Amino acid sequence: MSENSPPTRTVFFISDGTGITAETFGNAILAQFEMKSRHVRLPFIDTADKAHQAVRQINHTAEREGRKPIVFTTLVDMEILKVITDGCKGMLLDMFGTFVHPLEKELRIKSNHRVGRFSDVSKSKAYNDRIEAINFSLEHDDGQSNRDLEQSDVILVGVSRSGKTPTSLYLAMQYGLKASNYPLIPEDFDRRQLPPALAPHQKKIFGLSIHPDRLSEIRNERRPNSKYASIENCRMEVSEAEAMMRRSGIRWLSTTTKSIEEIATTILQEIKPERLMY
Repeated sequence: MSENSPPTRTVFFISDGTGITAETFGNAILAQFEMKSRHVRLPFIDTADKAHQAVRQINHTAEREGRKPIVFTTLVDMEILKVITDGCKGMLLDMFGTFVHPLEKELRIKSNHRVGRFSDVSKSKAYNDRIEAINFSLEHDDGQSNRDLEQSDVILVGVSRSGKTPTSLYLAMQYGLKASNYPLIPEDFDRRQLPPALAPHQKKIFGLSIHPDRLSEIRNERRPNSKYASIENCRMEVSEAEAMMRRSGIRWLSTTTKSIEEIATTILQEIKPERLMY
């Protein structure tokens, strides 16, 4: 690598929650530097054992690459943070106020002192990718289109009103992922198979389910006193959908008590889209 070429570092984002705060802060700081980076997301580090596993992963990366990884953390539990602090061979940054100066020293380049993620969004490939992903997700909402389905980074399936659309849009807006979603309907249950158009893309599929009582509440807000919203129909659809996903080997979770951030983070951990740099 020449003296003028941008440095490349592996960057870890560690959190006892979804890691979105750590990643948002970290990416805002990294945007100040002309450098390439490989991102590794380690959410839900909420026990000492998980912290030790994270330390092993960080240290293995340091040994393999011969450079200190950069580690952003928003850990709250001091005992868990101490495991990371005492053990990892990376450059640890756990407060926003300490980010810029240590990075200037470690990377040996001056920051741009740029406010926000992008100085000019019209020239940002990442920003344009997000806009493209949002448009793609809107075009492929609720199975509206099979066109270019192979371009999907993630395909969500589940009964109507189980959270597919907001999750698809969140993945597009937050991560620039092209997310399609398909509702599972009575015809699918009769065939006992996923929609045929999805068959070639099973590795990208993730299922969303929901408790029938909550599903009935949501549907009654839209179509009160309808068969669509009845508790009996909701129980049947949820049962059939979960059975179909189990038969098809589709990974899935219940959205009943989870935030969009938690749902999206779990999907990313399971699917690991190629568009993201793990």
